[in-house]
Amino acid sequence: MKVAIVGVGAVGSATALSLVERGGSCREIVLVDRDTARADAVATDLRYAAPLSPTVDVRSGGYGDLTDAAVVVITAGINEKAGGATDRSERQGRLRLLDTNAKVFADIVPRVVAASPQAVLMVVTDPPDPLADLTRHLAGHDRVFSTGTLIDSLRFRVQLADRLGVRPRDVQALVVGEHGTSEVLLWSLAAVGGIPVTELLTQDGLPVEDVRKEVENDIRYANITIIEGTGASQYGIGAVSARLVEAVLRDERAVLPVAAYSPDHQVTLSLSSVLGAGGVQQTHQPAMTREEQRALDKSVRILREAAERAIAAGTA
Repeated sequence: MKVAIVGVGAVGSATALSLVERGGSCREIVLVDRDTARADAVATDLRYAAPLSPTVDVRSGGYGDLTDAAVVVITAGINEKAGGATDRSERQGRLRLLDTNAKVFADIVPRVVAASPQAVLMVVTDPPDPLADLTRHLAGHDRVFSTGTLIDSLRFRVQLADRLGVRPRDVQALVVGEHGTSEVLLWSLAAVGGIPVTELLTQDGLPVEDVRKEVENDIRYANITIIEGTGASQYGIGAVSARLVEAVLRDERAVLPVAAYSPDHQVTLSLSSVLGAGGVQQTHQPAMTREEQRALDKSVRILREAAERAIAAGTA
């Protein structure tokens, strides 16, 4: 089982490391980057760690080495710091990177598809959802999805767990829509052990609206906070990407908030998605309040405009 990672910057390297550490899901990892020296160095470094995990071969290569890859993870492009998208008052957020990264994808995706036409393509580069729409357009098939709001949903769980004094894994919380500033946190569904989070916060004497504002702010701008300290957000999304690769390779049919094209919404966005062989097999829209539905409708409109922009920039 071969997995390829195109783009071996901070996120690509973290994804490769997570795949090696998790072990067992793939037998071979191929790293591709326009900076071949970097790809060689990262592959060499990881090879020295690989003996501590279940058998996996890590090597660098070119697009020709993507033949028979089951999954190709695309992390290439500029990040928020390089693209000037670290201003919390900037409404576009990650969408500021769209035009530049669409041109990067216009070069990469046809090469990937030519080398590995049957592969599932997973988009990680920001902004992932409209870039997944562009990738689907360039690839000419539907085996395309983005990491979507899984990382945001995990952040939601962690933030709530901190305030409630429980384990994040025991918190059920979901973010849908765009992986970006218009994302929708479904507070109406957030629960611990079947008890609504808002009820638990009230029992603990915590002001629900204040907590809600704090949590939403922390999640929407989590990447910026991380970048301000380290220069790149990488470990969380790297672990998420490796977990999603696993779900595809094992045909898990795992229900996760990743983004795929929705015929109902006519755009790629995160809902409750069934992920397995071939990528996202089904999507389901969770129940939500009228307020949450209005917020999702707004997110859809933003994503449609971004998808049109991405396709225009990537096919010019």
